[in-house]
Amino acid sequence: MARGIDHLVLAVRDLDAAGRFYEALGFRVGARNRHPWGTENRIVQFPGVFLELITVGEGAEIAPHGPKRFSFGAFVTDSLARGEGLAMLVLESRDAAADRDAFAAAGIGDFEPFFFERRAVRPDGTQARVAFSLAFARSALAPDCGFFVCQQHEPGNFWNPAFQAHPNGATGVPGVLIIAENPSEHAEFLAEFTGEHDLDSNSSGIVVPTPRGAIEVMTGPALAFHLGLGVPETPTRFIGFRVGVADLAAQEARLAAAGIPFDRRPEGLVVGPGAAFGAAIVFQPAA
Repeated sequence: MARGIDHLVLAVRDLDAAGRFYEALGFRVGARNRHPWGTENRIVQFPGVFLELITVGEGAEIAPHGPKRFSFGAFVTDSLARGEGLAMLVLESRDAAADRDAFAAAGIGDFEPFFFERRAVRPDGTQARVAFSLAFARSALAPDCGFFVCQQHEPGNFWNPAFQAHPNGATGVPGVLIIAENPSEHAEFLAEFTGEHDLDSNSSGIVVPTPRGAIEVMTGPALAFHLGLGVPETPTRFIGFRVGVADLAAQEARLAAAGIPFDRRPEGLVVGPGAAFGAAIVFQPAA
């Protein structure tokens, strides 16, 4: 069964500064949370998908990678050493153990599933337990990109309509952007990771549709032509994501009033990675 986008992990050095920036973009940003091993996050939630702003907190005890063990904290730490930005793409999972077996059979990940839980803060300030099982995959052609699936064990305590009402009218994340010199060479891995084998290919690269959002792998010239992003093609990495908004003109006025630089393109409003903590954001009309 095909897996939809669950969330994007955005590595930042200053979590509160990133939170203020996303609030200036018009998002509702959740309270600061801490994982048991010491990474800390703030969540921007939409129906069925969310953005995870993440950093390494003080006193963190980050376990290293090991045989058949993928360390989430170590990957975030290594990502920040390379620079801020979109570090990991996470898909939904109904059974993380079964997904891990599927990844192992496909030769894209033989890591043990990872379970953890933490306390979440509701909009009214009360706390609730949330728990997750993760299964990781790796692409030898994109070592700087993190890939895993996430099974939620307490979804009723996590998803909340009050968190999903954003001042900018954002409705979701219709796509994630990857830059690569040769997009087609990533097709096989992405097909196995997503469970979606009906990929689209065009002059810009490839598009992997999922039940919730598309994964777009584009060349540097294509990103420059369509979105005005002049960035190197190598190494292969995540470059940004799309956000659907109800009123694009209102969002343009919001960005201008906040002094946030953006480029108006036929596809929407592009806030470049240099202005957005390393991850380009494309605001486009909501479907």
